[in-house]
This record gives sequence, C-alpha cells and structure tokens, in this order.
Amino acid sequence: MGKTNFGNRNMPSSKNKTRINEELRGKEFRVISPTGEMLGVLSKLAALRKAEEFGLDLVEISPNANPPVCKIIDFGKYQYEQAKKDKMQRKNQQQQQLKELRFKPGTEKHDFDFKTKHARGFLEAGNKVKASVMFRGREITHKEYGRDLLERFVKELEDVSKIDVDIKMEGRNMMVLLSPIKPQKK
Repeated sequence: MGKTNFGNRNMPSSKNKTRINEELRGKEFRVISPTGEMLGVLSKLAALRKAEEFGLDLVEISPNANPPVCKIIDFGKYQYEQAKKDKMQRKNQQQQQLKELRFKPGTEKHDFDFKTKHARGFLEAGNKVKASVMFRGREITHKEYGRDLLERFVKELEDVSKIDVDIKMEGRNMMVLLSPIKPQKK
C-alpha cells in the first residue's frame, strides 16, 4: 500500500490512548462508515483503504471488542467531541463539601436553632455537615451536655440527613457527621 496522506499523525501520548490508522493493532476490524453504516469485518489493509477513499481517519472506537470496532471519521473532530463530552461529565458531577458547625455545651436555644437552620440548608444543597461541641476547661467533666445537644441536632435534621459517623469524642471535642439523604441538583 502506498503512503497515505493521513498517516503522519503523532503517536498517541500516554494520556490519549486512541489508536488511528497505522497505529491500529490487529488483523481484522469491524468497520463503521462515517454515516454510521456497518461495513462489516474488514482486514486492516481493506479498512485503511476504505478510510482513504473517504479522505478520513480510521479510529479505534472499541479496542476490547472482538474484533475491535473502528469508525471512519475525522480524528480531530473525534477528539473535540470526546473533550466536550468529558467536560460535560465533569460539569455535571456534584462536588460534595464538608461544612462544619461548632457548638459549646451551653449553647442557647436561639443560637442552636440558627445553626441548625444553616445545617439544613447545607444538607439540602448536597453537602455533608460535621457538628462538634467544643469543651473548654472543666466543661469536659459534663460530656452529657454535649451529647444531649448533638442528639437534639441529629433529631432536628433526621428528615434531610442520615448519620455517617455517630457521636464520638475527638480529643476535647465531641462530634457527629451527617450526610444528605439524597443530594439535590442545582
């Protein structure tokens, strides 16, 4: 076979593993035309000739199939479409953040309600919430106040959250970790 005008592309980098034209491995390929029509199983040479007839590249779409599936398309356009698809997938992934609220054993009702309202908003937005009670000095001798506060906090938010990490001590802090029941789409 003579030298093709589309075979001078660079070898794929380790990041881009899509093989095209002469880089293809194997003897036979299931070939799809640019219009999406199945051309059947062709030898490597016949498939490359078909691609040359169309003036396009032979791009490996499914390397793990038996035989591998190749499509006759413009490789630059294919790369652009793949990059666009990857970007949309990353955009649609929801990033879950950890929001932290701190209480003291003697937190008053208004402050507790205010922080609980914020926690509800965080959970409804799809974020995790870590609530901790900080004990200072001799307050540590009355851990039951902190436990009661966190249990009340969990009870207030049980309709929008579930417990990830149950109430436990971390040094001089008592904490609980809540995650949303189902993250809401923005």
